Amino acid sequence: MQLKKITVAALMACAAAGACAEDTLKKIADSGKMTLAFRESSVPFSYDAGTGKPLGLAAEISDAVAAEVKRTVGKPVEVSYQAVTSANRIPLLMNGTVDLECGSTTNNSTRGKDVQFAINHFYTGTRLLTKKTSGIQNYADLAHKTISTTTGTTNAQVMRKYNQDKNLDMNIIFGKDHSDSMLLVDADRAVAFAMDDVLLFGLIATAKTPAAWAVVGDSLQVEPYGCMLRKDDPKFQALVNKVIGGMMKSGEFERLYNKWFMSPIPPNNINLNLPMSPDLRQNLKDLSDKPAT
Repeated sequence: MQLKKITVAALMACAAAGACAEDTLKKIADSGKMTLAFRESSVPFSYDAGTGKPLGLAAEISDAVAAEVKRTVGKPVEVSYQAVTSANRIPLLMNGTVDLECGSTTNNSTRGKDVQFAINHFYTGTRLLTKKTSGIQNYADLAHKTISTTTGTTNAQVMRKYNQDKNLDMNIIFGKDHSDSMLLVDADRAVAFAMDDVLLFGLIATAKTPAAWAVVGDSLQVEPYGCMLRKDDPKFQALVNKVIGGMMKSGEFERLYNKWFMSPIPPNNINLNLPMSPDLRQNLKDLSDKPAT
């Protein structure tokens, strides 16, 4: 299975969202190929641990969808994996470069104008990753200081608004992906990294010195994660939701959740020890794709 990377400069996004409508199952059947997007540092959803294949809860959902696609088209399908970032994941999906993105993407109404979301598979909120020696405990401690977040994320929007509303005079700098944003804190270019709390715990789990880091601060909002597919493609949407809904109803999803959130995970065999939230447990019954407001 091939692992691919490209740069933003290589993108050719659709001229308009309406031009992107495509029958994904027909596209895959005709070409005999399917490309799954993955994130390089969205632990424990989708990440690269040097195994040659993405790891994580969302990566396993992607693989389950690919297996169902193969059964549905009834012919061999070559599955490849392409790394995406917060900034390029939607353009790459819209222009047909990737066929499905399952990672740590917030399902919100703004993104819903360009893409379709599957059943929500997680709920999270923005908090802060900082060194334990920093003295940062909550957002008020960030006044007149530099923080980092990741380009193209809802967290960047949340922090800009919070900074303005609270008049904190923060300087916000950006990493291209979550590992880069954490590196800005590690190099003392920023005092904290604002991101979804679950991803921050995941980054600690893969850090060289996990004990040096802490997740602090109130959760600013609750946001759902969902897999993304192209708009106006009801057949593929039905297939993806059938797979995810089936996993949630059968208990397979909870088994995978326990594997990635309640057990030691690669590469450092750290246990995140994050029990399933009430919101997510309820969605195992509701199977909702409701976006964040």
